[in-house]
Amino acid sequence: MTPLFSRLALIALWLSISVPAFAADLVVGSKRFTESYVLGELARQVLVDAGVPAVHRQGLGNTAVMEQALANGSIHVYPEYTGTIVRELLKRDGSPSLEQLNQWLAPKGLKAAVPLGFNNSYALAMREDDAARLGIATISDLARAKGPLRFGLSHEFLVRADGWGALQRAYNLPFTPGSGLDHGLAYQALARGQVDVVDAYTTDAQIARLRLRVLRDDREFFPRYDAVLLMRSTLDERPLAAALANRIDDVAMRAMNGEVEIDGKSFEAVAREFLARGKSGTAARPVGSTPAAGGTFMDRLFAPDLPRLLREHLVLVFASLAIAVAIGVPLGVLAHRQPRLSGSLMGVVGVAQTVPSLALLAFLIALVGTIGFVPALLALSVYALLPIVRNTHAGLASLSVGMRQAGLALGLREGQVLRGIELPLAAPTIFAGIKTAAVMNVGLATVATFIGAGGLGERIVAGLAVNDTAMMLAGAVPAAVLALLTQWVFDGVERWLRRGRRPG
Repeated sequence: MTPLFSRLALIALWLSISVPAFAADLVVGSKRFTESYVLGELARQVLVDAGVPAVHRQGLGNTAVMEQALANGSIHVYPEYTGTIVRELLKRDGSPSLEQLNQWLAPKGLKAAVPLGFNNSYALAMREDDAARLGIATISDLARAKGPLRFGLSHEFLVRADGWGALQRAYNLPFTPGSGLDHGLAYQALARGQVDVVDAYTTDAQIARLRLRVLRDDREFFPRYDAVLLMRSTLDERPLAAALANRIDDVAMRAMNGEVEIDGKSFEAVAREFLARGKSGTAARPVGSTPAAGGTFMDRLFAPDLPRLLREHLVLVFASLAIAVAIGVPLGVLAHRQPRLSGSLMGVVGVAQTVPSLALLAFLIALVGTIGFVPALLALSVYALLPIVRNTHAGLASLSVGMRQAGLALGLREGQVLRGIELPLAAPTIFAGIKTAAVMNVGLATVATFIGAGGLGERIVAGLAVNDTAMMLAGAVPAAVLALLTQWVFDGVERWLRRGRRPG
C-alpha cells in the first residue's frame, strides 16, 4: 500500500478508536415516535436533576431492538407499554398486574418499575367525515364497510403479535393493507386523502388536530397499554419513581405530544416545562395553547447540537472508509494476482452491497452484541468495499504486464514491485474508488441513527417522528453539503495525484 493510502487508513482508524464514548454511565433510550422521545427526555432530565449522569439515545428502533439493547447494556431504561411487554417481549396474553408482570420479567433481568399514569392503547382511526358518511363507529363496523378502503399502517403494527394480523383475524377484516408507513407520515397521508385508515395511539395529538374518529374496539381486542419505564433490574428507580410515578395522565401526555407536533417545541423544552409545572403545581397546557417555539429553518439548522452531530457523522464516515481501504485494497490486489479468485471475490463484495441497510444493521447488532457506533461502523465499512475493490483491480489491470516484468528483471521482489511501481501508477484509479465510497457513506451514515450511532440522521429521524419538514431538512441539508465538500476535497487530491503521474 502506498504511503498516501497508509496515512489515510491510519488517520481514520485512529478516529474510529478515539471516538468519544458517552461520558454518562446511564443511557435512556426511546423509540421512533413523539411520545417515546418526550418520555425518554423526561427520564433523562429527572436523572440529571437527581445527580445521575445520563444521556438520551433517541429513536433507536422497534421493540425487538430496544429489548436487545436493554439485554446487552447498551441502554439502561426506556419508556414502554404493558401490553407491548406482555405480547411482544414475554409472548403472553392478558393484562397482568404490575407485580405479576415483574415476576415474568425477572428471569430476563428486567423490571417495569415506574408506572407513569396513563393508558395509551392502540386504535384504528379515520377521517371524521368519511367515518360518518360510511356509518363506521367501531372496528366491527369497519369489517362490514362496503367498498375499498386504503390502509396506512405502521411497520411495527403490521408485524406485532398484537398488531394487524391478530386484529384482522379477531374481527374478520376483509382488507389487505399495503406497505408499511412511518407512524408520523401515515397521519400526513391520511390528511391528504392518500389513505383512509391508520393505526393510532390514543394519546396522539394529531387525532384532535386532524378531526379523526377513533374506532371503538368493541370486542376488546387490544390489551391495556399502561405506560411504564422498562429498565434493567439492577437500576435504582427511586429518582425516576419520585418524579414521574403516576404523574402523567392522558390529558397531560396528549398536551405534551401536541406541544411538539403542533406548537413546534423541542422534546427537551417540553420535558423541562412539564417538570417545572409539576414542581410549581400548575396544570398542563392544552394542545396548541402556546406559540410555535421551533424557530425558523435557519435556527434549527444552526442549533447547538450541530457541531456534535457533524463530528459523529464525520467519524463514522472516515473511520468506516479507513477500514474499507485497509480491507478493500488488498482484496483488489488479490483479485488481480489470482484471476481464478477474481469472480468469486467480486461476487461476494457485490452481494454485500445489495443487503438492505437496516437488515445489515440488525444482523451486526446480533453479531457484536451492542447497538450504536460499532455495528454502524462495520455496516458502513461493508458498503464502502465494492468501489474500492473494483477500482483497485481495474487500476492494476490497466497497467502493462511488461512494467511488472521489468521490475522483476531488475531484481525487485514482488512486494517491492507492487508498492513501488504498480500501486503508485494505479493510485488515481484506486483513489477514485475511495472517493466514491466516501461520498456514498456520507449519505448512508444517516441510517446509523436508527441504532443510536448519532450523526445528522438524528434530525431526520426526529423530523419524521413529528412530521416536521424543517427538522428533516436541518439534517438532510448539512448531509448533502458534507457530501459535496467531501467530493470537492477528494477531487482536489485526485487532480494532485494525476499531475504527479505525468512525466516531467
